[in-house]
Amino acid sequence: MDSIIIAIDGQASTGKSTQAKKIAKYFNYNYRDSGAYYRAITLYLIQKNISSDKSIPETILNKIHIEQSFEEGSLKINLNGIDVTHKIRGFKVSSCVSKYAKKQEIRNFVYKQLRISAESSSLVIDGRDIGTVVFPKATFKFFLLADPKIRAQRRHKQINDLSVKVESIEKEIKTRDNIDSTREIAPLKKADDAFEIDVSCLNIEEVFEKLIQKINLQ
Repeated sequence: MDSIIIAIDGQASTGKSTQAKKIAKYFNYNYRDSGAYYRAITLYLIQKNISSDKSIPETILNKIHIEQSFEEGSLKINLNGIDVTHKIRGFKVSSCVSKYAKKQEIRNFVYKQLRISAESSSLVIDGRDIGTVVFPKATFKFFLLADPKIRAQRRHKQINDLSVKVESIEKEIKTRDNIDSTREIAPLKKADDAFEIDVSCLNIEEVFEKLIQKINLQ
């Protein structure tokens, strides 16, 4: 039987990773968070003081080793042997990741990692261009979107840092939306055959039920 690919694309902070992990656990599939690859790379380049304004040499990218392990519904991210699961979700990385992620050399690096992951097992994967670029022939495709203000409130709860204002997060999310949707390389957009869900007024379980129902119907 061929491997099944479930692609969940969408805007920043719409719960893509949460839903992808729940679906992977439900069906006992492997899971990959494409955004975590870009975040880990961003963290590495920030630490090395490598600007997003410059091209990133292959020699630099080849020094980046990212491992994702998914067990019991939990994802762990290792960057060159160091656990950065929580660090890559910080405000600094969040505000810079789109600037690095729009670079072709970085996207090609991540695409290669993701496609290798799908060679041996069924996979649930979330991101911005999974159903349009990485896996255009994915078995199932979904696209999540939500109001920026609601996304900012949800992200603020995740960060759990009183020094970071909701307004700052909302501004960052809107900026990210603009960068993601207008970049020349693999812009954020819904695949023609993707099922769209507005999660603004839905809780986690309600979104999950919609996703599972759609998968089971097909």
